[in-house]
Amino acid sequence: MDKTEKMLKELTEASGVSGYEKEIREVIRGYLKTAGELSQDKLGSLICKKKGTSEGPRVVLAGHMDEVGFMVKYITDDGFIRFTPLGGWWDQVLLAQRVVIKTNKGNITGIIGAKPPHVMNAEERKKLVEKKEMYIDIGASSRDEVDKTGVRVGDPVVPASRFEILANGKTYLAKAFDDRIGCALVIAVLEQLKTKDHPNTVYGIATAQEEVGSRGAKTSVDLVNPDVAIVIDVEISGDVPGIKPEEAPVKMGKGPSILAYDYGMIPNLKLRDLIIDTAKANKINLQVAAMEGGGTDGDMIHLHRSGVPTVVLSVPTRHIHSHASIINRQDFEDTVKLATALVRKLNSGVVAGLTE
Repeated sequence: MDKTEKMLKELTEASGVSGYEKEIREVIRGYLKTAGELSQDKLGSLICKKKGTSEGPRVVLAGHMDEVGFMVKYITDDGFIRFTPLGGWWDQVLLAQRVVIKTNKGNITGIIGAKPPHVMNAEERKKLVEKKEMYIDIGASSRDEVDKTGVRVGDPVVPASRFEILANGKTYLAKAFDDRIGCALVIAVLEQLKTKDHPNTVYGIATAQEEVGSRGAKTSVDLVNPDVAIVIDVEISGDVPGIKPEEAPVKMGKGPSILAYDYGMIPNLKLRDLIIDTAKANKINLQVAAMEGGGTDGDMIHLHRSGVPTVVLSVPTRHIHSHASIINRQDFEDTVKLATALVRKLNSGVVAGLTE
């Protein structure tokens, strides 16, 4: 593994569901401690200030550190664990998946189960099994057995999935690329800026609790008060069977994408065009998408105070909000290159012109 692969492995394999980000925050802190001045908001978002040749404008580069997961909701008398989702989960991807419950006594492995089809009637088999009918099985037969393991109501539950380099050597499989890939990009861009001039001050933020309402985005930008923001997240890769081009045009391996629209934000149009021009000047393939069924931290950031010019750059990703997703290494590298070039253009005159 090279340096980037080792970083992606460490970031994705760390635990950090929404509201329980301590483990992943400390991993990110380790990568950012030499990049700039570190601070933290009271929800746990981590902020790294990197001063360039000027105190302003204040440029935010944000990726969220939390991943989708679950929380223990109830323990039955016969030793099964009911759970509530933290973030959006499609019921069909849950059954028979391994999970890890993070307890005060250590990690407990379990599997998500439900009534088996062998004892269902024909009508029941046709129906989608809903989360409310599922449970986590840790091999216990009573509540007392569960209690002895340390599992308690309120414990976070994390998908069990390791980082892997796939057979072609250029695509990676892991949990939590949504949005540890954004955090990796924040780290990589700040690393690039150590040796490159930039006419501004950059605030690299790993936000908390995005998957449950972009809460850390709000609290962190209250501390920073940015003049412009670049949010980095994942984009639905539509290059899989069953998806029409008009539903999801972005393809993995074809470069980063820019969001023209999501349900919570229309990007600043001049900033959008600046990114398109920057990509063209640097010979970076840039894809464009409109996401009608999701949102990002940009939804909260662009509404800060009187408004912040904001845009979302994304890395095409297959199978998000599941136990494992896939990215292409070249998309990551191209996004680093594009984001770094963009930051270096954002001087006071350019940023002022975004809202004139």
